[in-house]
Parts: sequence; structure tokens; C-alpha cells
Amino acid sequence: MSKLISMFTRSVRGCFAIIVIAVLSPVVIAVLSPVHAAEWQAPEMGSGPAVILLSGASGTQAYRWYAMDVAKLGYTAILVDGSEICASSSSGCWKSDKESAENLRKLIEKAQSDKRVKSGKISVIGFSLGGGGALAHATSLADSVAGVVAYYPSITRIPDLRATAAKVSVPSLVIAGERDSFKCCRVESMREFELGSIESGNPVELVVYPEADHGFNLDGSRYRANDASDAWERTKAFLARVRPPK
Repeated sequence: MSKLISMFTRSVRGCFAIIVIAVLSPVVIAVLSPVHAAEWQAPEMGSGPAVILLSGASGTQAYRWYAMDVAKLGYTAILVDGSEICASSSSGCWKSDKESAENLRKLIEKAQSDKRVKSGKISVIGFSLGGGGALAHATSLADSVAGVVAYYPSITRIPDLRATAAKVSVPSLVIAGERDSFKCCRVESMREFELGSIESGNPVELVVYPEADHGFNLDGSRYRANDASDAWERTKAFLARVRPPK
């Protein structure tokens, strides 16, 4: 009888372990592999050049509409939580720069081998936390990245902005608000980044909207329709220039 009870106990424990793994596995995958956690949005024709989108600290939900709009242009949009690929000095970034760079490398590798993606270089768009990650880790990857767009990027706390900017080797567009009230994303840091890129011979295009605050193109009290529309048009033109959808 004791033997039967022991066997039953082990069986119950095994079933419980399987249930726990089944419930938690999506979370585990998301934590361990941003490649698996990425949200894909393919264009109507089935495939297009890849555009990796790195969200702000709030996660991917607020940026899904943007990924859909990118896909409507003919690109395959790959949306990732910005906390997975960020500048380590940014608040909200729990990754080392080495980990973020490796996550980006794996994501690019996955994109370039996926049937939903046309072969060739990819583009990267980042917002706030993800914008800092884009500038810190994607702008130096000339072999695989066609261009980078960073909306109000979290770079203010990067120790040496000019040194980071000196590594820029791909076309880059930085979009910011003059009245950005977030300590992570002061417009002065964008201007310092721009200056560092100019000094290194790899100028970054900086666009600053005089009346705009942080997240001016997202739903909420800081939304500014005209600035949001202009920023989108500039982004579309930039993408079309560095990596046309067709």
C-alpha cells in the first residue's frame, strides 16, 4: 500500500509540474528570449523588409497601432518590449549593454531568416526606452541595419554621449520634443548626441518640435496631432530612403 501511495504522490507531483510549466512557459520564454516574445505584423503581400520596433517602458501594447501602420507601408513589423534592448544607464533597463546587444543580434538574425521578411538590411525604430536602445546598439551595425529612427530616446544618462555618437555608422533620425519633461530624455542630450555625430563625420538628423512633450505622438494628454503627423511623414520618408518596401 505504501508503495502505491508513493507512486501516486510522484504522479500527482509530475502532473502539477507539467501544469505549472504550461502556465508559466510563455512568461519564461518572454523573459529568456525576446525573439520568441516579439510580435510580428506582416504586410498584405505576405513579406517585406523588416522593421524592428522597440517600445517604451510601458510595454508593447501602446505601440501595436504603430506596428500596424508600418506594416501597411509594406514592411514586416517586429514589435519588441524596449526593456529587452535598451541603454543600460536608462531607468527601466535591467539588461547590461552586452545583453541588449546580444538580444538585438539574435532578433536581426531571426528576422533575416524568416519567410515573412525580404532579404537584406533591416531598419530599427525605438521609442523612449527603446529609442535609447536603438541609438546605443543599432546605429553601429552597418552590415545589417539600414537606418535607425529614435523617438524621444532615453539617452540623457548615457555617461559619454559623444563617444556613443561617434560610433554611429548608419543613417539615423532622432525626433524629440523641446518641452520633454522626462528626466531620461532631455532634448539637450539629443543635441549633444547630434554634435558628437557631426564631429565624427556621421551626422544624425535631429528634429525637435518646439511645443512637444514626451510621447507627443501617443494617445494621451501630451498628444499633438500636427507634430505626430509630421513625425510620421518624416519617418515614412526616411524608411523609404534607407530601405524601400519594394
